[in-house]
Amino acid sequence: MRLLLFLCLLAQGVCGQNLQLANKSALKADRFIGIDSYRHVYFIKNGALHKQGELGTFAFQDFQLGPVSSVDIINPLNVVVFYAEMNTVVFLDNRLNEKERINFNDLPSFLNVSFVTNAGNNRLWIFNSDTQQLELYHYRNQQQTLVSQPLKGKVLKQVSDFNECTLLSEHTLRKINSYGSLLYEIPLEGFSKITSYQEKLMGVKENQLFWIDKAAVQPLTVTLNEKPIKDLQLTQEFLYIYDGETLFTFSLTQPKQ
Repeated sequence: MRLLLFLCLLAQGVCGQNLQLANKSALKADRFIGIDSYRHVYFIKNGALHKQGELGTFAFQDFQLGPVSSVDIINPLNVVVFYAEMNTVVFLDNRLNEKERINFNDLPSFLNVSFVTNAGNNRLWIFNSDTQQLELYHYRNQQQTLVSQPLKGKVLKQVSDFNECTLLSEHTLRKINSYGSLLYEIPLEGFSKITSYQEKLMGVKENQLFWIDKAAVQPLTVTLNEKPIKDLQLTQEFLYIYDGETLFTFSLTQPKQ
């Protein structure tokens, strides 16, 4: 109840929008990944990636690759699954059938990668652990393009769309575009999670939600003291929050004039 109260009390945020509870449903999962543009739900359970929705119920697993580090569903026809322990990325179709995989250890130019997300047009955003630099990797011609200077501090999270990539480190947050321009860099301490959609960015610090942009980091006034925010996803219309048992869906609506 406190989670519901907390989110229902959110006032107009940085994005000029209100949050209204639209739905809640039980979800048994180890991790909630997100909901794609076709309204299919993705989650990790017992080491396997699952997808449920009108198209059906599907799963992908390869335990030899170790635990799933991240899943990018920005393109449901080309789901990007990254396994950091084996330095490998797997591409899946809309039924979670494997299309291809890249083992970065086997490339002519070895890459030690800690984060991978989809950059579109046969490209990946990759964070090179050895150089501490963000790169665009074109996996058809195996071409690497540097898009950042070496970054200081341990990178904790990477989120992106096809045009921009945001990196959360221990002390800063950086947003970089595909041309290599640093859009902004702000100090940010103690954040454990971020989620983004286009210009909107939300983060979690000590189980409290914050709207984040280059001008301000706006804390929300009520702190959760019971179930923690385990996973979250921000889309154009909805904010999804998973507490380990229940998936809450909040609609983003324009405030009345």
